[in-house]
Amino acid sequence: EMINGVSSAKNRENMSQCTTIQPLTFLSACFSVAMSTIGDKILDTALSKIGEKSLFTKELENALERNEVDIVVHSLKDLPTSLPPGFTIGAILQRENPHDAVVLHPKNAGLTLDSLPEKSVIGTSSLRRAAQLKKRFPQLEFENIRGNLNTRLKKLDEKDDYAAIILAAAGLKRMGWESRISQILGPEDCMYAVGQGALAVEVRAQDKDILEMVSVLHHPDTVLQCISERAFLRQLEGGCSVPVAVHTEVKGSMLYLTGAVYSLDGADCLKDTMQTVSAQECVHVGVTANSVSSSALEAAEKLGMDLANALLNKGAKDILTTARKLNDAR
Repeated sequence: EMINGVSSAKNRENMSQCTTIQPLTFLSACFSVAMSTIGDKILDTALSKIGEKSLFTKELENALERNEVDIVVHSLKDLPTSLPPGFTIGAILQRENPHDAVVLHPKNAGLTLDSLPEKSVIGTSSLRRAAQLKKRFPQLEFENIRGNLNTRLKKLDEKDDYAAIILAAAGLKRMGWESRISQILGPEDCMYAVGQGALAVEVRAQDKDILEMVSVLHHPDTVLQCISERAFLRQLEGGCSVPVAVHTEVKGSMLYLTGAVYSLDGADCLKDTMQTVSAQECVHVGVTANSVSSSALEAAEKLGMDLANALLNKGAKDILTTARKLNDAR
């Protein structure tokens, strides 16, 4: 069957996502369509300040709705937890390393965040990263840095403004820049964003042929992890304008979810861990995954909601509301 197109945002990192998915689907007739999104165009403003919830997805979904493309490939962390009517995530691919990575200025080669000189400036576009790392490394300073991966690496290498920058390890790997990773930040230093490291395939919800075709790409453990994370974020009513972080693991038949919310300076934090049995046509938090049992999907979604409710009962809403107001006032 002919596929109209596989679309992704128009920058090198997102185009590499299309390259990742095409061989897997054996779509010999498919082609890539590069598109610019709001998130790609506004490069001089912090992500958390732009205010568009569907920052990287709006134009791509418009093309899907107009039948200009049949498949859109996203970084899952860019997709809102509630999709517009008529769209669904037809596949979530096996997750790459979901952790954040430290990329050092060449003059600091061999150092770590612990060993960098006091007052060193670290660049990050993420409130989540900044909040956690400010608390973990109070001797360092954190400043906003925008642009795609290529732009941020150039800003790091060609100027002396930053001692290091923090980027997603998965993005660096997809671009072939693993050699730039100086340090991987484990959960004790910095938990990751909801859906980080996973690619999602968005399709029209009623397009059964395409849904069936892409469903073979589902990676069951990744699906369960990401559903629990997305349910956690949705229940908190979080987004890129508040610091929310997660860490999930599948061990045997158990799914473990750790979630946390932070104040902008990291001083206030609520964090907890819960688990559920991850027993192996259901839609959960916008994901259609018929290859994973409905009971497992329901358990994963409930886990995320339960953990969010536990943090909300401890005062998470106050922390997030304050963080949102302070961010808006900047």
